[in-house]
Amino acid sequence: MEKERKPRRRKRRKPGESPAPSPQDAVEIIPLGGMGEIGKNITAFRYRDEIFVLDGGLAFPEEGMPGVDLLIPRVDYLVQNRHLIKAWVLTHGHEDHIGGLPYILPMVFGKGSEVPIYGARLTLGLLKGKLEEAGLRPGSFNLKEVSPDDRIQVGRYFTLDLFRMTHSIPDNSGLVIRTPIGTIVHTGDFKLDATPIDGKVSHLAKVAQAGAEGVLLLIADSTNAERPGYTPSEMEIAKELDRVIGRAPGRVFVTTFASHIHRIQAVIWAAEKYGRKVAMEGRSMLKFSRIAMQLGYLQVKDRLYTLEEVKDLPDHQVLILATGSQGQPMSVLHRLAFEGHAKMAIKPGDTVILSSSPIPGNEEAVNRVINRLYALGAYVLYPPTYKVHASGHASQEELKLILNLTTPRFFLPWHGEVRHQTNFKWLAEGMSRPPEKTLIGENGAVYRLTRESFEKVGTVPSGVLYVDGLGVGDITEEILADRRHMAEEGMVFITGLLSPSPTVEVVSRGFVKAGEKVLGEVKKVALEALHRGFREKRPLERIRDDITYPVKKLLKKATGRDPLVLTVVLEGVAMGEVQTAL
Repeated sequence: MEKERKPRRRKRRKPGESPAPSPQDAVEIIPLGGMGEIGKNITAFRYRDEIFVLDGGLAFPEEGMPGVDLLIPRVDYLVQNRHLIKAWVLTHGHEDHIGGLPYILPMVFGKGSEVPIYGARLTLGLLKGKLEEAGLRPGSFNLKEVSPDDRIQVGRYFTLDLFRMTHSIPDNSGLVIRTPIGTIVHTGDFKLDATPIDGKVSHLAKVAQAGAEGVLLLIADSTNAERPGYTPSEMEIAKELDRVIGRAPGRVFVTTFASHIHRIQAVIWAAEKYGRKVAMEGRSMLKFSRIAMQLGYLQVKDRLYTLEEVKDLPDHQVLILATGSQGQPMSVLHRLAFEGHAKMAIKPGDTVILSSSPIPGNEEAVNRVINRLYALGAYVLYPPTYKVHASGHASQEELKLILNLTTPRFFLPWHGEVRHQTNFKWLAEGMSRPPEKTLIGENGAVYRLTRESFEKVGTVPSGVLYVDGLGVGDITEEILADRRHMAEEGMVFITGLLSPSPTVEVVSRGFVKAGEKVLGEVKKVALEALHRGFREKRPLERIRDDITYPVKKLLKKATGRDPLVLTVVLEGVAMGEVQTAL
């Protein structure tokens, strides 16, 4: 008799254990900002039904964006997939990595969420300040403090090993992302500073360990991929700041990025060494420094003073840290340069140090401020003439070291314009063990990573939302085009009252002085259109067009300019109501 076979028992997974990956399984990397640009960094990583998000930054408006305060990335993909998000991880506290979160988090989660948001102590301290400023309660979000070298388990599929990387702000991390299909290394922003201000060097042992085990994909900072050599250490900049502050004969004004805590510390050290009281002016500078001092990241022997407290001190005892490193019109340095500051003015003999480099697009604004400071008799020190600034990003030799430590199979240059990404790609291809494949990343692209392949497989909605005052996303390209048009050509506003005896009023703003003759011709065109419209009972919209287009043609011929023409036609009707065509 044949022995009865027992059915094979399937091995049961333990509770919470993830299923084994199949050959078709893939990690999707979806950058929504930070690719092909510097700013608004945010990337989603997805495996099956779980997502974690890395950072949530902003960018600053370019010169051709009148009235716009900030730029933030579109996050439609995250809104549509909010139920899959298991964690949000923050690499560090710079604006281009956390500045967009007060706008992004409410879009994705509303006014609160239990999804953990991981960040180091300073990063979360800065984020809490931003959330409060935006009218949100930090306690409504699940903020979880981690060290820059912690391990984070995200859902069933992602294990994140953070590793400290030196940058221009404390508590900065990269990530070793362990997934069911392989390991991804994300450098975060970094430079390999051997002598950082706080003495905390990059922890490259984790990078090397990941490289020894095998890195499937490297995502790395491309910002300085065009620059040969090494990026100077912050300690070198601190020594130069000490030298120039020590030699300054009168008052010293220093501007840098408000979040550059290491640089601010170096300036304070120099001021204390030479017996100068440090005053601080500018909302963002005061906010960042206050938080850094409360958390122990900024040391001051005495205290920080106000402008009122130092204005009557001898000039050689005064140092003022101020906002305005990018020439922003409402910043402290801009107002000082153009004599619009209520508390203080630049005078001959002052020394002004710009401890920063212009962000691309801000060069003209910074140059205007520098020229004006010279005209006021100040000594102006700025890079590269003076070594008072160093980038927080790695140059080519440092990038080569990261490539050698990881020897990735695939490579995705990140955090830079296309020229930076492309130069990093060429650098990688010139290594003794180059990646098999390098892709130049784009915002909104979906990159599919398997054990054997790395390719772009689709797109999701991406782009930019404009923050204008309290409005987020209200400003469109068409509105910006109108603003640019008005700024360049001016505006003519025509109001016409439709009646048996029509009247017209014409007002011009920002337009060349046309003279009574041209304005008279404009009124004549408008009156003729109103008479004809009333006689023929034309719709208000038709009458409006009958005024607008002939007036535009008339003004172009008479002045050579093309102002924005806005026409309002009002009609009196029964019961005293008014219908309007605008």
